[in-house]
Amino acid sequence: MTTPKTEEYLEAIYKMEQVEPPVRPSRVAEQLQVTPASVAEMLKRMAKNGLIERGKDASISLTDAGKQAAALLVRKHRLSERFLTDVLGMPWDKVHDEACKLEHAFSDEVEDGLNKLLQNPRTCPHGHPIPAKDGTYVEEPTRPLSELRAGAEATIVKISEEESSMLQYLASLGLLPSINIRVCEVAPFKGPLIIEVGRAKYAIGREVASRIQVREVA
Repeated sequence: MTTPKTEEYLEAIYKMEQVEPPVRPSRVAEQLQVTPASVAEMLKRMAKNGLIERGKDASISLTDAGKQAAALLVRKHRLSERFLTDVLGMPWDKVHDEACKLEHAFSDEVEDGLNKLLQNPRTCPHGHPIPAKDGTYVEEPTRPLSELRAGAEATIVKISEEESSMLQYLASLGLLPSINIRVCEVAPFKGPLIIEVGRAKYAIGREVASRIQVREVA
């Protein structure tokens, strides 16, 4: 039986493993905004419970049991986000923090009910895949919008970081998952990209563009 605090660590390590392994304790501390001493104590407890393994280089990796538990947490989180946006009508920039609370609170039976109500959604509102009950999922190959050249056409797949103010900004421009875009111009010296969304054109900075994951249209 895991505690909500342990579940926070599981989910954080799981997500970091997907993006940029290996995971280091310092990254966990930064991500969760806790002290290195708190991280060290929790990781010791998680290792004792068979949820993580420690490498010789002090890296951290989830065991099979840890991955299973973390994937089910992510499933509950992303189903919660879908419920909050699709059923309650909350804006997509507000649902992440609320889903963080809900994912620890409801049972597997409630999870099954949510999934049925939402008709087995494939992704969260931000485009991230929702793991299946067994913890597996399919991650669609993507690349950052910032890497595209002028003239390229693409479909937005997901937003890599769910930071509220950035999500508000992207929504105001209509830059949402499944939306088609075209890169009109790429400014030199790491300048902005000029992109076309429908009939509108916008200048997007490289940092923001790097957080928009797309599938390029051949």
